[in-house]
Amino acid sequence: MTPSISHQLRQLATAAFTLIALVAPAHAQLAMGDAMPASDVKMKNVNGKELTLASLASTQGTVVVFTCNACPWAKMWQSRVAEIGNAAAAAGLGVVAINSNDPAVNAEDSYVEMKKRAKDLKFGFPYVVDATSDIARAFGATRTPEAFVFDAEGKLVYHGTVDDSPRDAAAVKDAWLKDAVAAVAAGKIVSVTETKAMGCSIKFRGKATKS
Repeated sequence: MTPSISHQLRQLATAAFTLIALVAPAHAQLAMGDAMPASDVKMKNVNGKELTLASLASTQGTVVVFTCNACPWAKMWQSRVAEIGNAAAAAGLGVVAINSNDPAVNAEDSYVEMKKRAKDLKFGFPYVVDATSDIARAFGATRTPEAFVFDAEGKLVYHGTVDDSPRDAAAVKDAWLKDAVAAVAAGKIVSVTETKAMGCSIKFRGKATKS
């Protein structure tokens, strides 16, 4: 029996809606000038303490980097992220690295491994667990690594990648994140405000889990 035209149209509409749902981002990315979202959500630091973005933010500016342990891109940039973050913290900026990945996808992203990574890289700033991935969703972050820099007024002034040479630190020509942090620390305007975040996709958690 041939399906009715109305039934076929309903099937096409359902298929189209499903496709849109699959390709559309769950949350829109922050726009330049936006304030930091989800600032009161508690996150567990590698030292065992619970922190919030509000408690980490500085009146001089704040750097937020979504990263992880397992992603090859995050590994290529991890030493530079540590260096930039430590310099920013020394300059009085608030700094935090956030792991929003589900460790059930890759055990290398577990809390235990995060503690080892922070120690090995000599992080002078918190490395925290986004236990529900809701912080990443609120920022509209989708990659590891993906950086967000907020100025002294708490407004977003840079969003994107670390620099233009993930595989070779010696070949960097455009150090976008480092330059943005330096500008904010000096109270100057960030010249390049947005770049394309490059890296692995964030492995979002479906609900709160223990690492």
